[in-house]
Amino acid sequence: MSEGLAAAEVATHVGVPQSAGASPWALARRRLLRNRIAMVMVGVLALILLLCLAAPLYADHVAHTDPFSSNLDGTTVVNGKTVQVMQPTEGGLGLGVTPIGPTWDLHHYFLGADNQGRDVAARLLYGGRNSLLIGTAAALLTCVIATLVGLIAGFFGGIVDGVFSRLLDVVWAFPVYLLAISLSTVLLSSGLSLGIFKLESGTLLLPIVIIGIVYVPYVARPVRGEVLSLREREFVEAAEGLGASTWRIIRSDVLPNVITVVIVLFPLMIAIDILTESALSFLSIGVQPPDASWGTIIQDGQGLLYTRPTVALAPGIAIAITVLALNVLGDGVRDALDPRAKLRSR
Repeated sequence: MSEGLAAAEVATHVGVPQSAGASPWALARRRLLRNRIAMVMVGVLALILLLCLAAPLYADHVAHTDPFSSNLDGTTVVNGKTVQVMQPTEGGLGLGVTPIGPTWDLHHYFLGADNQGRDVAARLLYGGRNSLLIGTAAALLTCVIATLVGLIAGFFGGIVDGVFSRLLDVVWAFPVYLLAISLSTVLLSSGLSLGIFKLESGTLLLPIVIIGIVYVPYVARPVRGEVLSLREREFVEAAEGLGASTWRIIRSDVLPNVITVVIVLFPLMIAIDILTESALSFLSIGVQPPDASWGTIIQDGQGLLYTRPTVALAPGIAIAITVLALNVLGDGVRDALDPRAKLRSR
């Protein structure tokens, strides 16, 4: 009776009406849909994703440009006049050239050009495709490996838990960026070959695998802790008493109760992975040319900060908005799946 009253009190506090017979997933979905800030962030992420997916359409049919080829001798139209993309430098001795700045015309270098005369707006959209792909795929890889490791280590305990925990401690002991940089530097020259599994040095799979592996302890530890708690619960002991196999207990009783932890961490891991990929690409050990990402575009604009800051600011703003939206969405998912967490934080 007390548990029912507690549930009713929580539902009242978070503004969710009680629905007889509704599943926990249905109630969580209703809570999430009622969270206006989280829904706004979903809309922001959907808009960013759609814009990035439309990169080929924008480059081919709107801007009529190739964002991966140098255009040092190209021209464009500004206010009805044909001008050079790379314009003579006006300051100092007048030597050298400076890329054209933002024209705010979607058809002609909307955000200006970089030091190779390439359309920054088109590269921004193409770079977003790779950054979002790497961040999402790496987060998915992290969550899958971490869930398996956490389930096995937490449920079996003993020497199995000891081995997996020590492996996680080894990875955890390295500063994450230092470990990612070290792996990227080594693998960029030779790639990775494990039997039939091969990764070439220029493929996007390489940063996905590197980033996905270095963050495994960040998810595996909370999953393992939750499994250790569930291992002592009555329903698990009852399933063992009824003769259910170990893997059936893990699949049917333990996994459904820890998957919420993984779901909450997933958008947060995407945000972290996007930041990590951008940092690696900025250091030239992430996404390799001719591919682009938000990190590589920031690197391209590093030398233009005083003359054409838009080249570096545009991907920086895109990263900030995406990461902010993912973090707010992650908080909304957490509150939806565990309304008591919001009450405890007050």
